[in-house]
Amino acid sequence: MPTAETPTLAVIIGSIRPDRFGPTVATWFTAEAQKHGAFEVDVIDLADYKLPVELAGNDYSVPPPEGVVRLGTRLAKADAYTLITPVYNRSYPASLKTAIDWFYTEWVLRPVSFISYGGVTGGLTAVEHLRGIFPEFPAITTKSFISLANFEKVFDYDGRPVDTAGLRVPATAVLDELAWWAPMLRQARKARPYPGLDFEPSANGETHAVPT
Repeated sequence: MPTAETPTLAVIIGSIRPDRFGPTVATWFTAEAQKHGAFEVDVIDLADYKLPVELAGNDYSVPPPEGVVRLGTRLAKADAYTLITPVYNRSYPASLKTAIDWFYTEWVLRPVSFISYGGVTGGLTAVEHLRGIFPEFPAITTKSFISLANFEKVFDYDGRPVDTAGLRVPATAVLDELAWWAPMLRQARKARPYPGLDFEPSANGETHAVPT
């Protein structure tokens, strides 16, 4: 049974286009995370938020857009993230980059994993591009991730995995790594200043201004 100490895992659907496959992946992975038992799971669909492509300026007296505030509140409560992304032109979608760039402290000192889907490569290039972003916050990207090559053959027409047991293997590896990092980094955010940060990382619902 989840307790107050149970870390929260945010599962983020990165594509917002019509007829996207991301929600199918999110439904499967959420069920796997609930079976795993290490996390409270919060599924965040970026299609539910209208995030402006143009980011805020340096005048912090101007309130953020409503969608940014709502999404930021949910992100700040998470102790770990799994990003679900398709591959667009050998990279990840603009909707996901926009969501990443609107925030800063929410990502700091969290573990981040990835699930990509695509054709023959399974979206590997999208994951590699995302890995290059998160050290800037700094956040930890896990060694384990999930790549769904030829994804339309991995799930049946009802959205269920064709090979449930086989797909559980990489899911468990991802969840095990996140479960190792999340409690340790949550405690570190509260108790140990990180070298070079001149602001306090957000922690479980607290939000802070993006540093200049």
